[in-house]
Amino acid sequence: MLEKIDLSRKLDKDEYKKVAPPLREKLGELQRQARAANVPVIIVFEGWEASGKGTLMNELILPLDPRGFRVHYIHSENEDNQNAYWPPMRRFWDITPPRGRIGIFSHSWYRSSLDDVGLSPAKAHEAYEDISSFERQLAQDGCVIIKFFLHISKKEQKLRLKKMDSDSSSTWRVNEKEWRENENYDAKAKKIDEMIQYTDKSYAPWTLVESHDKRHATVKILATVASMIEKKMEEIESHSLDERSQETGETLEVLDRISGLAGSTLAPSVLKNLDLKKKLSQAEYDAKLPKLQNRLRELQYQLYKVRRPMVIAFEGMDAAGKGGCIKRLTQKLDPRGYQVSPTASPNDWERAHHYLWRFWTAFPKAGHIGIYDRSWYGRVLVERVEGFALESEWRRAYGEINEMEAQWSRYGAIIVKFWLHVDEEEQMSRFKERQEIPEKNWKITDEDWRNREKWPLYEESAEEMMLRTSTTYAPWTIVEANDKFYARIKVLKCAVSAAENSLHK
Repeated sequence: MLEKIDLSRKLDKDEYKKVAPPLREKLGELQRQARAANVPVIIVFEGWEASGKGTLMNELILPLDPRGFRVHYIHSENEDNQNAYWPPMRRFWDITPPRGRIGIFSHSWYRSSLDDVGLSPAKAHEAYEDISSFERQLAQDGCVIIKFFLHISKKEQKLRLKKMDSDSSSTWRVNEKEWRENENYDAKAKKIDEMIQYTDKSYAPWTLVESHDKRHATVKILATVASMIEKKMEEIESHSLDERSQETGETLEVLDRISGLAGSTLAPSVLKNLDLKKKLSQAEYDAKLPKLQNRLRELQYQLYKVRRPMVIAFEGMDAAGKGGCIKRLTQKLDPRGYQVSPTASPNDWERAHHYLWRFWTAFPKAGHIGIYDRSWYGRVLVERVEGFALESEWRRAYGEINEMEAQWSRYGAIIVKFWLHVDEEEQMSRFKERQEIPEKNWKITDEDWRNREKWPLYEESAEEMMLRTSTTYAPWTIVEANDKFYARIKVLKCAVSAAENSLHK
């Protein structure tokens, strides 16, 4: 692919002076439009060493309002030890631009794959799948993704490196890594071709920039950015909400085919057939609780030693006992090694990002335990039932969540997901108890009563959620929670078992 690019392309000074100023003016206006429309923009600069990334990025940002963009220089994983604490894509989720802002990346999520000369083809493809998932999810959420690869020849690169090395003001930028890339130019060109082949998608296309001539490269970059943002603005203006919903029909069919549910009926209700009469006596509970808690604490230290994170998510009907289970789960854990994250309605800053952003950024460090009182499944539960998410949004969330959890699992995370279930009679009993006991009043709200009226819808949503997202690497465990003692012991047993099984593999 790269060998077919015409690197002789140039733009003379007169032509440049003619076309560049209008493009810059247009970019400034498009930035304002994107901000008004709450459209986030990501612009990626990859390319050969000495291909002019810094210079061309500067040409791009000159017409932009500096309050509306942020430039990120991405270090390799070896240069930033913090990266070892989290899954590879976590650090990029952390710095995705909020709605209406522009994120400009000098190097990006592609850097590790390109820099790692010993990366096997299988691992490279796995990395490209994770990247494509990341970019697709952002694009489906409304982000404009523009990716540039700056191309120069081996000969041109060598000339530029020599020039930089001989100049006292730039010699610091040339070291063994840059010269090694030039020596291995042909081998790296093959890796770049493969990267482009696997990650050049309609929602995040690559633009190859012939970078021998600065004027030509500048105009191509300005024109490409302007064109892609303008296209997005036109789409927003011309598509009504109803039209957008109709367009998702094909996407929804694809999701059904992928999940194996096309043309089928959902399995008979698991929740309706639960044996909610399961109980433990006070004596049984008192005997089992400390043993399981002590064992979980031992496993916590083992997880820390081998740097395995553990993710425990709790979902369930209101008043099903999530808080009580979490309290007993953490009662004897070392508080330095776990964090409980209660998930409420997103605040303004969280709404300015993709809905998974706040969960990626709250992922526990290597060797730590992250416990979520409600979780990323809100998109397919409360947001689905209450209409806070479009049908197209919550339907594609099943696949997005599976992809996220798959990445966490490949990183080594142990993922445990609990659905705590009570029947309507038990829920009513607990609601009344919360109303009558002063110290429990804070637990009951008008929203709880409203949710109760939609019991069948929440039950249906939970059934489909578990059917579509219970995977080998992140299975659901349904907890019969009418009896609090039984539920707490089952949760502890499952957490202990998951940790022990993963550590013994």
